[in-house]
Amino acid sequence: MPADTDLIKLYSNRILALAADIPHHSRLEAPLATVKKRSPLCGSAVTVDVCVEDGRISAFGQDVKACALGQAAAAVTGGAVMGRSLEELHAARDALRAMLKSGGPVPAAPFDGFEVLEPARDYKNRHASILLCIEATTEAMAKALQSDCA
Repeated sequence: MPADTDLIKLYSNRILALAADIPHHSRLEAPLATVKKRSPLCGSAVTVDVCVEDGRISAFGQDVKACALGQAAAAVTGGAVMGRSLEELHAARDALRAMLKSGGPVPAAPFDGFEVLEPARDYKNRHASILLCIEATTEAMAKALQSDCA
């Protein structure tokens, strides 16, 4: 188990700055799809709304109730998600999961901001919160593409 000083280092100024400035931090009025995800371990929750045009995210909103790490991940997601396809979201989600769980590389641009969360690799109990937003976004995008309107 990492030492308490390591945990303090985990919550870097950069992570806290991201957590304080989450892009698209409001729900959409008329989303094409909405997904809510919750981490049972820590109670973090996100609700993601998307609209899709021509197979790409055209509008994005999120309500984030998470720890600083989950908020930072939502900030990175929110900053990178506009104009992305489902394939790009799958790749970002899978790369983030691999970065956290198996020491994989940082996700490719425009999701390379997840690099700030590399120190969380050693804190397995934080992984679910970090993954919530990108997982909810990927699921919402898939739902939107299945609807008649996308």
